[in-house]
Amino acid sequence: MGNPIHLVKLCVGADSVEDLETWQAARRAAGTEPLSRHVTRMWPKQDAALLDGGSLYWVIKGMILARQRILRLDEVIGEDGIRRCGIVMEPEVIRTQGVPRRPFQGWRYLKDGDVPGDLTRAKPDEDALPHELSAALADIGIR
Repeated sequence: MGNPIHLVKLCVGADSVEDLETWQAARRAAGTEPLSRHVTRMWPKQDAALLDGGSLYWVIKGMILARQRILRLDEVIGEDGIRRCGIVMEPEVIRTQGVPRRPFQGWRYLKDGDVPGDLTRAKPDEDALPHELSAALADIGIR
């Protein structure tokens, strides 16, 4: 992998990472593809860098909390005949360190050096921090 670039996107309608995982699992179960897909209006101009190890980072309740590795971009033609981009991702949702993010429309690029770190999986039985505490720690630069 060279120098990947990533996308950051608001996860509208989800109150937690678990909500995202449940929603995507239900969509995969109802469809024919075992992968997760998000359809967006705009096609990324930096698609080569995005497909070179990039991830989609999810903003949930004002915090980047998770990511999914992007596998490919599919052309999707809607019922209205408009071409859209289907961002196909691995089903695994990887939790990240909480980083505050203001609301925005669509998606934004996120450079490799600006991504939050993944949370370790060394303690799978450990409870995740409550969202409010994670946000407060991120605000003061501890997390």
